[in-house]
Amino acid sequence: MKVTALIPDDMVAEVKKLSGGKNITESLLIALKFYINSKNMEDLIEEVRKNPLEFIDGFTAEGVRKLNRNR
Repeated sequence: MKVTALIPDDMVAEVKKLSGGKNITESLLIALKFYINSKNMEDLIEEVRKNPLEFIDGFTAEGVRKLNRNR
């Protein structure tokens, strides 16, 4: 998708420097992917915070290994 955006030159230069992209497009793609992944991770952390993982009584690593071997 072609987009026209007004982004300050110093911000674009900083993104290029930090991302290591070959050009502005690649640098912005790297930055946007990083942002998306960061937001998804924040959402996942919040979900786990609201609904923490709970293990079944008697849960052990050895028990899981046995289950996996019996598949």
